[in-house]
Amino acid sequence: MILDEGLVFMSDTRTNAGLDNISTFRKMTLWEQPGERVITLMAAGNLATTQAVVSLLDERSKSPEERKPSLLQVPSLFQAARVVAETLREVIEQHGKGGLQSDSPFGATLIIGGQIAGSPPRLFMIYPEGNFIEAGEDTPFFQIGETKYGRPILVRAYDRGLGFEAAMKLLLVSFDSTVKTNLTVGAPFDYHFYPTDSLQAGPRGRIAQDDPYFQVISKGWGDALKDALDSLPEFRFEG
Repeated sequence: MILDEGLVFMSDTRTNAGLDNISTFRKMTLWEQPGERVITLMAAGNLATTQAVVSLLDERSKSPEERKPSLLQVPSLFQAARVVAETLREVIEQHGKGGLQSDSPFGATLIIGGQIAGSPPRLFMIYPEGNFIEAGEDTPFFQIGETKYGRPILVRAYDRGLGFEAAMKLLLVSFDSTVKTNLTVGAPFDYHFYPTDSLQAGPRGRIAQDDPYFQVISKGWGDALKDALDSLPEFRFEG
């Protein structure tokens, strides 16, 4: 999400191919050239596809002679989004026929954001087909993967003026609501909070399921919902 203070990223780490095959994989990747650029990428969808995309982007960032431009060479975040989109499309095409269809088993959706010196922070969401959109005033945050359970909380409570600490609380409440209703989402949660114009990685880390603060947030939110429900007027049947 976009805040006045900067950009905020959070991802879960659960991947699964059925209830008996659940694993933990990092879905967030960070590229940094302090003083020049910081780029964060988050992925959802087919694990083989997302890992191939990240591996290609990482390899090309370390090989200047590679014919394709790398994320560490492009002059803008828009161009970085194009590079990621082209890489995603390339991987999907290699994985199977019909890979450009959004319902492909090889499909993936990505979020890329950050800042390159000389331009403001920007945030993009990239679709499996390789096209992408940019966050702005009307759409200040993006979600990928499982969105429906945590989205109502973001819609109601998001404010661009939130500080990083308040944003952390909001995101954890949103993820907690999703975890409680969908087995495909789970802790630990990776995060990166990028301060505008710092041009270096900001606070980042991982919050485990048993993290004391997350447990307080989870229980407190559940109790608050019950209290709010109890405080509403009772329905009365007529007659």
